[in-house]
Amino acid sequence: MKILFKDKEFEINEKIKISELLENEIKDNEFAVVGAKFNNEYQNLDFELETDGKVELIDISQKEGMKIYRRTIVYTMGKAFEELYPDYKVSVNYQLDNSMYCSVDDLEITEEFLSKIKSRMEEIINANLKIDKIQLSREEAEKFYEKNHTSKGRLQVDLEENEIIYMYKCGNYCNYFYGEIATYTGVTKIFDLKKYDKGFIIRYPSTAEPYILPPYKQTKKLAWALEEYDKIHKLLDIDNVYKLNNAVKENRIKDIIMIDEALHEKKIANIADKIAKKDGIKIILIAGPSSSGKTTFAQRLDIQLLLNGLKPVTLSVDNYFVERSETPRLEDGSYDFECIEAIDLELLNDHLTRLLNGEEVEIPEFDFKVGTKRYNGQKMKLAADEVLVMEGIHCLNDKLTSRIPKEQKYKIYISALTVLNMDIYNRISTTDTRFIRRMVRDYQFRGYSAKDTIDVWPKVNNGEVKNIFPFQESADSIFNTSLIYELGAFKNIAMKLLNEITPKDEQYAEAKRIMDMLKFFEPIPAELIPTNSLIKEFLGGGDFRQ
Repeated sequence: MKILFKDKEFEINEKIKISELLENEIKDNEFAVVGAKFNNEYQNLDFELETDGKVELIDISQKEGMKIYRRTIVYTMGKAFEELYPDYKVSVNYQLDNSMYCSVDDLEITEEFLSKIKSRMEEIINANLKIDKIQLSREEAEKFYEKNHTSKGRLQVDLEENEIIYMYKCGNYCNYFYGEIATYTGVTKIFDLKKYDKGFIIRYPSTAEPYILPPYKQTKKLAWALEEYDKIHKLLDIDNVYKLNNAVKENRIKDIIMIDEALHEKKIANIADKIAKKDGIKIILIAGPSSSGKTTFAQRLDIQLLLNGLKPVTLSVDNYFVERSETPRLEDGSYDFECIEAIDLELLNDHLTRLLNGEEVEIPEFDFKVGTKRYNGQKMKLAADEVLVMEGIHCLNDKLTSRIPKEQKYKIYISALTVLNMDIYNRISTTDTRFIRRMVRDYQFRGYSAKDTIDVWPKVNNGEVKNIFPFQESADSIFNTSLIYELGAFKNIAMKLLNEITPKDEQYAEAKRIMDMLKFFEPIPAELIPTNSLIKEFLGGGDFRQ
């Protein structure tokens, strides 16, 4: 066999593990290596090489590496918890800022509890125990899942094509994890546990500073939004994929869809009511990461504002870019259109101030091909019962509207904050949900392929981390645009697009990872979804303009 790694070529006569072949390279890597890619597919470091191919190492300075780190630290917590509290079940609920929120039914979370769990986790990590990826037959898996009562297990067994089921085993502890985890516990040295609400959070580093635990930041508003949706769906008894699939099979999914959509409408109406009750609000600012559904949300909010006697008028921030020659550049020399300095803040604030003073202004239209503002005679003047609605990535940043008094602004943060989990240990990433939305929309309305979306997604994420997430807690309202059923609705078209990517394509690892998640979902027919639904923005066939 010929194995390529960077500029090296290895010739091998018999199968060998990645960890054995690249032992020195792993040891000498600047950051801890936690996984690998072989022929564009994510693999554990124990993966045995049996054919020609190319190997890439994954370390904790990379996004996929930090995902592996997070899974491994959760796995370690699960092992420690099961050893210390075998009669209880811990659930990994959702992700907050560089932390994962966990809860335990019928057990009070005390400082003594956290101290015990943390100490045992540190012992497991310092011992650098081996985590083996093992194979179970269907019969063996059924017995394991019957004993451990995990919904993920029922999902695995339900899939007829899974004759072999992979588990991770460390000593006597065995569990399933969606995605690869590290081969040794010792790589997850940087972590902390902290009491939070009725549960606790596992804190971990970021890819930007993988060996430092970032300062703890309160995310009360975000946590409240997640907890609210989590509670509602638990009451509906739809908090994991297994239960969602049962609702589809038993023809109960229409009711679930209607309840979920009613929840959206109620929350939007509540936000409009709050705006109407606050005296002096003249500008509504909406921000959220890519594919949050800002377009449909803004139009549905407009309807609710009209019911409250307020007439919304849209002002596009996109028309206030600086001239192309003044646009800041990134390190590679390309234009940085996502930084706030790419906006003509002086002109925007001048126009906003004049509009709020009752004056008439001429609104520019930005010509993106040429990179300049043009004035085509479009005039705007606000009536007494009108409010400005602005949507954009910087709308929560007060620098964007620095001259406008705080009491005249109402800021709304929206995002698809997923609360549906695979099982008690495996959560579905909010970022993955948004990626699937964007991939489907890119194909439906922009003519882009799944490969195109995968290529641009890291840059989109980096812009969100820099320009949106730091300001989310400053919002007056947070709206969760996720729908518990949506991945089932996206499944068929998403799988079709992802299946066009072959193992020869460098985007295959990400495509396969998403397909491996989507395969667990029962498809949900598009005709069951109301035409005013927020996800029609991505699927098409909705009531609102795109």
